[in-house]
Amino acid sequence: MNLKKILPILLLLTSFNFYAQSEKMKEKKEQVRALKIAFLTTELEMTTTESEKFWPIYNRFDDKQFEIRHQKMRAYMSRMGDDALNSMSDKDARLLLTQIETTDEELFLLRKKFVRDIKPVLPAVKILKLKKAEEDFNRKLLHQYRNRTPKKE
Repeated sequence: MNLKKILPILLLLTSFNFYAQSEKMKEKKEQVRALKIAFLTTELEMTTTESEKFWPIYNRFDDKQFEIRHQKMRAYMSRMGDDALNSMSDKDARLLLTQIETTDEELFLLRKKFVRDIKPVLPAVKILKLKKAEEDFNRKLLHQYRNRTPKKE
């Protein structure tokens, strides 16, 4: 077989592999979202009316937060490997630090807007419980992930 016949096959297999990984990532995200919804619903003890108003607002917030963290922060972290940091100029480091600070501020402003949007829907005590429940859920998820991941020796 010549290269002209092999190359399209390799590209097809590679693109299929990326698609499969993307689909697997979407499935995992949806599984985590379902677990999170169940956990928060239980912890917050929302009324039906509160739930109907809460979840659309929360889902928009959560999607935007996920987008910011996974797109921007992942790009930053890929530029912060040990080798990259050791060879980075001070100018590039300052630029990266500014970008990270901007993203952190964007996340903070997103959270602030979310709380402002949710105040008419939930009483203050439930908003505080939400904050605690999110932290508890993330801690529980991290704990499960650590226990499931095989340890490297």
